[in-house]
Amino acid sequence: MLAYIVRRTGQSVFVLFFMSLIVFAGVYAIGNPIDTLISPLADQLDRERAIAALGLDKSLPQQYLVFLSGIRHANLGNSFVYGTPALQIILQRMPATLELASVALLIAVVIGIPLGLWAGLKPNGFAGRSIMAGSILGFSLPTFWIGLMLIMVFSVMLGWLPSSGRGPTVALFGLVPVSFLSLEGWKHLLLPAFNLALFNIALLIRLTRSGAREALLQDYVKFARAKGLRNTRVIGVHVLRNILIPIVTVIGLEFGSVVAFAIVTETVFAWPGMGKLLIDSINQLDRPVIVAYLMVIVTLFIVINLVVDILYSALDPRVRLSGGGK
Repeated sequence: MLAYIVRRTGQSVFVLFFMSLIVFAGVYAIGNPIDTLISPLADQLDRERAIAALGLDKSLPQQYLVFLSGIRHANLGNSFVYGTPALQIILQRMPATLELASVALLIAVVIGIPLGLWAGLKPNGFAGRSIMAGSILGFSLPTFWIGLMLIMVFSVMLGWLPSSGRGPTVALFGLVPVSFLSLEGWKHLLLPAFNLALFNIALLIRLTRSGAREALLQDYVKFARAKGLRNTRVIGVHVLRNILIPIVTVIGLEFGSVVAFAIVTETVFAWPGMGKLLIDSINQLDRPVIVAYLMVIVTLFIVINLVVDILYSALDPRVRLSGGGK
């Protein structure tokens, strides 16, 4: 296991280097932030001073070397807009995004797995067909439109839930601000979390249904029923436990996707997370913040993939992790 983790860490360093090259070149080759940061009335001398202060007077390879030298000290550059370290700004917004993504994934698991199991056990019934039809809508409807409809119904028409913002936060362990520890925070959290969870609800419904349908045809399930075991035990122990392996894998990988693609939801609901920060930074051509965000997301994906692999081996004794492979 240790050898496997060391090998994966070495691979991760190479992936991060390669991604940094692509991200840096892609972001820094587009647009000129001076046009948005400096007043059009500024003279040429002021423009030259601003360009030199931001390090934009150097060539692209030189800027990349400066970027790489800063990575060694966990410095991804200073924000052009805020004048503070870009990584620090990202980390300040990260708790809001991670909280939103975690609650969204929890909603998807709580709703998606039971509905998928129901649809798998009763595939030809009205409920099973209705569940599968609903999952198609979860895949098809655009996130921004669903968000706007949720705001119109539950905020404007019914007035039950707030339409935007994060609400009051409570410091968890005295360090991390979270919303789920207060009732008002939950009110602000429910709509964006449900909106973000819809795609994953549909995904888990289909994955659980197909897994359940396949498991019901296996010999061990038939043998368990032949022994006279209760149906709840057959489903809970012999069916659900065996289909959890691919589900756990998908849930782990989808967590990274939920974090990365929470941009639309955070923008619609004005949720103060990393996604909204990215949109604001793109509008202002704040290059260091954009690069820092993308590097943090890539690192998060790498860590999640490693954790999923380890959990996979823990759930399935047939899978063994070693330095030479699985």
